[in-house]
Amino acid sequence: MQGFITVSLGLLSMVMLMWGSPALADSPAQATFAGGCFWCMEHPFDELPGVLDTTSGYTGGTVENPSYYQVSNGDTGHVEAVQVTYDPEQVSYETLLDTFWHNVDPLDGGGQFCDRGSQYQSAIFYHNADQQQLATASKQALDDSDGFAQPIATEIVPAATFYPAEDYHQNYYQTHPVRYRVYRFGCGRDQRLAQLWGAAAGE
Repeated sequence: MQGFITVSLGLLSMVMLMWGSPALADSPAQATFAGGCFWCMEHPFDELPGVLDTTSGYTGGTVENPSYYQVSNGDTGHVEAVQVTYDPEQVSYETLLDTFWHNVDPLDGGGQFCDRGSQYQSAIFYHNADQQQLATASKQALDDSDGFAQPIATEIVPAATFYPAEDYHQNYYQTHPVRYRVYRFGCGRDQRLAQLWGAAAGE
């Protein structure tokens, strides 16, 4: 597994160098990612210097201002997602992509970890052509690495209207640290990430 991690990250770095690091947007910029439970996706991005804010919410569906109850029942077409506001002069979109991949199971097209259903599937929502190119290149690099026996299931789709989730969901890992850790462990998230990414899991 360690050999795979080295190869896949090496390929990813080569692809990113080929694409370069264009200015993706005026500062600050936004990026949107879905990786299952949004509680678990805020923390890794918050750790990155240059990330200004993370917001848990819902995107990709057909119902305006959906509630958590509606989305979790799979009735709206939305996924749980996190919107990242960042300074591209301090942190690159490539770094955000790298953080995203190491916090999801990219082989699972039916949800993430213990959370099942399309509302928990992984996806990258691009906000412009540069983000689309970089996201597509990063996904292709993982597919080309031959490190996984299955194809990458994560979707790359245009950004849609993003609805912030209810206040009690925001920064849940900080406001309810014990419940957060119990949920994360019970869901098998860290265990599966370690299987997939080894020492790079969660980075």
